[in-house]
Amino acid sequence: MACLTLAAIAYLLAIRELFATPAFPRRVVIVGLGMAAVWHVSFLRLPPGVDDDIHRYVWDGRLQRLGYNPYLVVPSDPAAKNLHTAETRTLNNPDLPSPYPPGAVLFFRAVTAIHESVCALKLAFVICEFGIAFVLLDFLRTGKRGAHLVLMYLWNPLLAVEVAGSGHIDIVGTLLLVISIAALARSWRAIAALALALSVAVKFLPIVLLPLYCKRVRIRDAALAATVFVLLYLPFLNHGRVPIGSLGTYVQTFRFNGPIFLVLAQFAPPPLLAGFAVLAGLVTASWLRRAAPECSPEVFAWPMAATLLCAPVVFPWYLLWLLPFLTSPSSLLMIVWSVSIIPTYVMWHLRTLGRPWGALPGWVMLVEYGCMAIVGVMIAWRHFMRLAGAATQTD
Repeated sequence: MACLTLAAIAYLLAIRELFATPAFPRRVVIVGLGMAAVWHVSFLRLPPGVDDDIHRYVWDGRLQRLGYNPYLVVPSDPAAKNLHTAETRTLNNPDLPSPYPPGAVLFFRAVTAIHESVCALKLAFVICEFGIAFVLLDFLRTGKRGAHLVLMYLWNPLLAVEVAGSGHIDIVGTLLLVISIAALARSWRAIAALALALSVAVKFLPIVLLPLYCKRVRIRDAALAATVFVLLYLPFLNHGRVPIGSLGTYVQTFRFNGPIFLVLAQFAPPPLLAGFAVLAGLVTASWLRRAAPECSPEVFAWPMAATLLCAPVVFPWYLLWLLPFLTSPSSLLMIVWSVSIIPTYVMWHLRTLGRPWGALPGWVMLVEYGCMAIVGVMIAWRHFMRLAGAATQTD
């Protein structure tokens, strides 16, 4: 926790310099990319936790290669005992089938077909992470913005911890989303629509961005994307039924670091509140589509941030979806969130001491969301003072 706190402070100081300087020499950017690659090596060498999600990824990939449906087979089922390996016996929530959409499950199969191990998956995730960096460089160049802003993404402490360290599938969906937005900026509409569909097929979060694609892609592009999305489900159909695995259980019972959801849960059932979280993202995207017609990166981050704020579970790695788009001062609130969420890691330590999972100490969420509130008030105050100054000059 101390090292992560220092990393967060260093990151925020670096952000200040990156914002203050219009452009850096190319060699500075190259050295920055090299630094990011070097410190990822240390995290790649670390084994993930015994019950981290990545063990479930290996299991889902292994099941498919053995001819089983990961949406139907329960890992703790005695009949599946002989299907396990040393890396899958400790997977989390063994009494539930896979909760992941088909794009993620098929990715697990593709990687484990090359090499069935957590190391192979972590390496694949790191490749995706740096793939985002190179697409982001092209996007910044297209928008005539400084290439050094890519370091705002690569230097974020969450990346090394959650991609090279623990290994999370979110980075694959994020890569597809970044490709989609970069294609949209170049008016490659079919590629943009298809990449968005594949991103949603990895995790459902970017579905709230649909309003931002309105009138930016053609109907035939949207039809192609929808067709591909449906086709991904076909290998997993069970008697004609669309598989959802343990997704319903996730919404009904999983809770972590979601204060808005916890408050509203006293008045409404979980499925309704999950729909409210999605609605919050869709409304935000619809408003931004009218208010910000240009294709700027942070526009695509705000709807996902709105949904996450209202979600029942907000794990640190969920914010990986936001990181590539935090390249301007207008995204400062989300930048702060990406580091203020670090105290939630204390939950993994408390669990080893016997504390129930999900019961975060009150000070953790106070620090996390309190920092966001303070920064939000400061931004609002500066905006108010700017408007007041403009009004005074007019008078």
